Amino acid sequence: MADKLRQSVEQQLAGKIEQWTIYCDELTIEVAKDNLIEVATALRDQDDFQFEQLIDLCGIDYLTYGQDEWATEEATASGFARGRETEVQASDIERPRFAVVYHLLSVTLNQRIRLRVYVDEESMMLPSVINVWNGANWFEREAFDLFGILFEGHPDLRRILTDYGFIGHPFRKDFPVIGELEMRYDEEKKQCVYEPVSIEERILVPRVIRRDIQGPQSEQSE
Repeated sequence: MADKLRQSVEQQLAGKIEQWTIYCDELTIEVAKDNLIEVATALRDQDDFQFEQLIDLCGIDYLTYGQDEWATEEATASGFARGRETEVQASDIERPRFAVVYHLLSVTLNQRIRLRVYVDEESMMLPSVINVWNGANWFEREAFDLFGILFEGHPDLRRILTDYGFIGHPFRKDFPVIGELEMRYDEEKKQCVYEPVSIEERILVPRVIRRDIQGPQSEQSE
C-alpha cells in the first residue's frame, strides 16, 4: 500500500517532494517549507489521497542525533546501539537541527502518511496549516511551547503546557534537565514567586552488566 501511495505522490506532486522513505509499510515524504501549504492541501483534497485528518503534529530537535545518549566520560560513545557495528553512523548524516512532522490519516481510503518539513534555525518559522486542518491549532501551540517553532498565520500562538513565566523551550536537547526557574508560595507576599533553581544538575548513567553465555557458568565453577 505504501509503495502505491508513493507512486501517486510522485506523479501528482512532481517537483514538490524532496525525499521519501518507506518504513514499516508507511510512507514519509519531505518537502520544503515554501511548498508546505500546497502539498498539504493536495494531500487533503485530491482523490488519491483524501487525508482529511491530522492525527498529530510534533517538533523534532536533531541536535544530538546519532551521538551517545549520556554526556559523561564513563559512558560509551556509540549511542543506543553500542556493541554493534554499522556501515553508516547516524552522526554522519547532515540535516538541519529542527523539523516538524505531520501525521496524516485518510479515514476514507484507510491509509496514512508522514510529512516532514525542516525548520530554518535563524527564523524558526513555518507556515501554519490551521487553514488546511483546523485541528492543528493546539498542536502548533505545543510545538511552539516545547521547541520554540513559530507558525506564521496562527491565530493564537502562545504557550499551552508551560506556565506564563516559563523561560526557554523544554524539549530542546540543550535545555537544562533541572530547568531554569523554580516556583514556591511565599507566605509573606501571599503569592507564588519564581526564583533560580536551587538544586544542582547531575546526569546519572545506568549501570549495565554484560555477561557472555559462559559468564554465569564460569562464576559457578569457581
